[in-house]
Amino acid sequence: MKAIATVAFAAIAIAFAGPGLAADDGVKIGILDDMTGPYASIAGMGSVVAAQMAVEDFGGKVLGKPIQIVWADHQNKADVGAGIARRWYDVEGVDAIFDVPNSAVAQAVAGIADERKKIAAFSGASAATLTGAACKETTSAWAYDTYSAVNSSIKYLASHGDDTWFFLTLDSAAGKALEDIGKRAIESFHGKIVGDARHPLNTSDFSSFLLQAQSSKAKAIALANAGNDTVTAIKQANEYRLPEGGQKIVTLIFVINDVKALGLETAAGAILSESFYWDLDDATRAWNKRFMDRHGAAANMIQAAVYSSVYHYLKSVEKAGTADGRTVAATMKSLPIEDFYTKGATLRADGRVMRDFYVFRVKTPAESKGPWDFYESLGKVDAADAYLPLAESPCPLVKHE
Repeated sequence: MKAIATVAFAAIAIAFAGPGLAADDGVKIGILDDMTGPYASIAGMGSVVAAQMAVEDFGGKVLGKPIQIVWADHQNKADVGAGIARRWYDVEGVDAIFDVPNSAVAQAVAGIADERKKIAAFSGASAATLTGAACKETTSAWAYDTYSAVNSSIKYLASHGDDTWFFLTLDSAAGKALEDIGKRAIESFHGKIVGDARHPLNTSDFSSFLLQAQSSKAKAIALANAGNDTVTAIKQANEYRLPEGGQKIVTLIFVINDVKALGLETAAGAILSESFYWDLDDATRAWNKRFMDRHGAAANMIQAAVYSSVYHYLKSVEKAGTADGRTVAATMKSLPIEDFYTKGATLRADGRVMRDFYVFRVKTPAESKGPWDFYESLGKVDAADAYLPLAESPCPLVKHE
């Protein structure tokens, strides 16, 4: 942890060392991230590496001028993130900000980007409001949101015969929101919710909740929580042998780094959905090998989306002939997104990148053929089915007929 903290502190010093490139001397992009906190393993310096790869693959220059990357740690504090964003935009000459895991920080940055008419492209922030009621002309979201993460896995399973469900839900507004999205998806396939239980944050003993789930005989148990609560619930579900009894454990917010931390012995059988997996095809495998050679760990959908957003941004600056935020934002929406991650994806009017989602089952240790070989693909959910339909979007930029 000490080494990580030192890197993060140095990154802030680099970002704030001075004005750097003037606006007419090139394009300057900032990676605003969690370098030392709970999202450091799923974003952090891995997102910086992904951005560096995008710049290098683009050629290191745009409009014949150099591209500079700076990064900083927002410490998961909205005021800290907002202060960095203001300084970057107003003093440091940063043209665009990327990643920003932590939805509260992202929403603060989105407001500042809107005021300055500068680009902000979010990969790690999951709040659906960023492309909903809080959408902005120059902001976009690139990897996932709570709606798509929940909707994808539940829709897939519900359409393949898992018609009875039990929800184990964090007792908070966020947990209730996950549950509500899931229940609507289940009901759209005429499934049935046979029970639910609410638990407090950082619960250490899920036994009573899991026994309720077990006695419900539900085919699938949805974990409408995240982080340590999800990890603890999976561990204890295995201790009570719920998967052995035929009940699927469906994690609504879970990424490959969580599986790594938990271990296949414990996580085996869990169901999840992501918009990226390193082992999907030859293109993802080749890109991930380059990423791992630098970072030492497999990329997740957040880090892959940082590469995708930075590369598409640079392509749009080149096409537009300017780094002006509003002009580039319009160009980003007009161009198809083409990279190893997604072919022919589009950026909607609300700022949402439309990517397909994949539903995965976590492998057992015996099934895994090597490091980071964690997922068996169950199927794909088209982007149009994963995300909230544009016709239902509360984004004020969307014109409803």
